[in-house]
Amino acid sequence: MALALMLPNGASFHGGCCRHKALLPLLGPLLSNSKLFSSYRRPGAEPEKKPSWQNADLSFKKGIDQLKTQLSLLKKETLDYLKGPGGHPVSQHLLEQTRVLWQFRSQEDLNKWVISSDVEIGGKSKVYIKLGRNNQAALLYGTLNTEVPRDGETKYSGYCSMRSRPLVGSFSRKKFYDWSNFNSLYLRVRGDGRPWMVNIYTDPYFSHQKDDLYSYFMFTRGGPYWEEIKIPFSKFFLSSRGRVQDTQHPVWLDKASFQTFGLTIGDKVDGPFQLEIDFIGLLNDRAHREEFAYEPYDKN
Repeated sequence: MALALMLPNGASFHGGCCRHKALLPLLGPLLSNSKLFSSYRRPGAEPEKKPSWQNADLSFKKGIDQLKTQLSLLKKETLDYLKGPGGHPVSQHLLEQTRVLWQFRSQEDLNKWVISSDVEIGGKSKVYIKLGRNNQAALLYGTLNTEVPRDGETKYSGYCSMRSRPLVGSFSRKKFYDWSNFNSLYLRVRGDGRPWMVNIYTDPYFSHQKDDLYSYFMFTRGGPYWEEIKIPFSKFFLSSRGRVQDTQHPVWLDKASFQTFGLTIGDKVDGPFQLEIDFIGLLNDRAHREEFAYEPYDKN
């Protein structure tokens, strides 16, 4: 009889005897969110002595409930696919000029994002996110600290970021955004005058490209007024591990590569910061005809 291991973080591991091996390709991806792998451990820190699988909860009923949930998601995805791109009719897709990707009106909207800082590498920066006044925006705030941890290895510190969670389909399959119908990113924000980096993370085909991302600057003017910022995708440049690459190319906006979106502050200025975000969306600007802002060249 098959068993389901319910891990503390909500993920499940399904297994069983030989005759149930046919189900493993379907149920195995549910392991993707588990913490059976070791997370980052900064130099000098002791490893965890007790592996997480020892806290597993064996439950056959929960495994069946998970299977029913994933099958219902698969049914919905199939119906949306038959209806048209993004679950909309083709005529509506072709005429679409704007699209709101993320707006912040409830705690559920905030749960679609993950915040992080240099604390992960031993730094002292702090970052928080909460709903703003009247639940009409997200307030990202904290304190930036560029003090380098004294571990003998880290050379730079001082960053905070927020990043969208990857889309997950039925049976924990990866899902990708398709922005090929638009040419600009559109944000409504209110900042404190500090610059931010807007990042687009891809899902590469090769392991050596896992740190590649496309970035561009977002400058906030500060003050009590909201500002609407339009950033053409042609302005984004390619970098890897913080280094701008010699070989540049436009962002691939089709559903084969783009996975998550993020905002990062790291202007090397110690002190508090805050950024209010009303929504993040897309725009098809017919007046913008630039394909790529940077001149490519052949390396010798």
